[in-house]
Amino acid sequence: MSEAIESAVVQELKHKTEDLIALRRDLHAHPELGYQEHRTAALIAERLRAAGLEVTEGVAGTGVVALLRGSARGKTVLVRADMDALPIVEESTQSYRSQNQGVMHACGHDGHVAIAILVAETLAAARAHVRGNVKFVFQPAEESIGGAEPMIQSGVLENPHVDLAVALHLWNELPVGTVGVRAGPIFAGADAFTITLTGRGGHGAMPHQAVDAIAIAGQVLVSIQTLVSREVSPFQPAVVTVGTIQGGTAFNIIAPIVQMQGTIRTFDQSVRDQLVERLTILTSGIAAGMRGQSELSVTMSCPAVVNDADVCEIIRQAAIATIGPENVGDMHPSTGADDMSYFLQHVPGCYFVVGSANPERGLGKPHHHPQFDIDESALWVGAAVLARSTLRLLSG
Repeated sequence: MSEAIESAVVQELKHKTEDLIALRRDLHAHPELGYQEHRTAALIAERLRAAGLEVTEGVAGTGVVALLRGSARGKTVLVRADMDALPIVEESTQSYRSQNQGVMHACGHDGHVAIAILVAETLAAARAHVRGNVKFVFQPAEESIGGAEPMIQSGVLENPHVDLAVALHLWNELPVGTVGVRAGPIFAGADAFTITLTGRGGHGAMPHQAVDAIAIAGQVLVSIQTLVSREVSPFQPAVVTVGTIQGGTAFNIIAPIVQMQGTIRTFDQSVRDQLVERLTILTSGIAAGMRGQSELSVTMSCPAVVNDADVCEIIRQAAIATIGPENVGDMHPSTGADDMSYFLQHVPGCYFVVGSANPERGLGKPHHHPQFDIDESALWVGAAVLARSTLRLLSG
């Protein structure tokens, strides 16, 4: 792919900045939860059919796949964009604030969809210079870590076979005008766990006649805090968090049962297995020592997101060509999770981040915050780097 074609595509995206912002605002005003993205999917399908792509709707529920066939045979690059919003009441006075009460785009997925649509339309207009195929995958239910696997199972990596995968995330951890790229693990694997502690109920005034499940839970909670600090190497990042504790019905009744729920975040499968094993032994031992019982269930939400070094270097160079070397750096790994990991388990690829924060304009709230918003100049940066990267991956 010649530099002239790259530059022409990037310049065309620059001319479409107003459309990019307007589309993002429309999506922001009409957020939809996972597997309910019907309006979003219909909008995507309409625009990309009009651009001449081969569009398939209803993939794994509400997913959309749009295939751009270039003018010559070559590789197939998958570009993924997640579509879903969060169950959050938006706190905003912006004209484009959510019109769906209790639902909000508080993680930038509206921007991801807008970027992918504009990149698809722009590359379609330049298809005479595109060698190979680009498969745009609009995925439902990323927030619930439920959409990627069903899309893969439905066959999105085949017909034609996908060789490489790329995606971006607007990132309020970085200032607008910057891009973060990192090879290796960048988002943690996530597990959800439930601990059910069973004792024997009784009168609050006569604890010797009962087995207090709340007392057991207290000991378990304190002991869990030692799992990372005393069981895992300090050179291996890990997080164990208890998010809910539920038990008891009245001030003078000893609770017979308590349920605790939490999450385990790791970047290495062996560390994950070690923590699950130690959590099992710890909870059962404490419960037995206090005359109770413990039951632990662990569900893997998704594995760690692991980037391919060669693909990352192509993305890095594309970002440098777009915004300059001083604005491109290593992304700091995040213990957040993302099911882009499933795509990257099957094909080499890169998940990179595009800085979208501008605290001076009040645009610095973290992801999933009810006042989350982005500096929309990040949209063009993301689109330009994504388009340039895709062209280079096809010609590489």
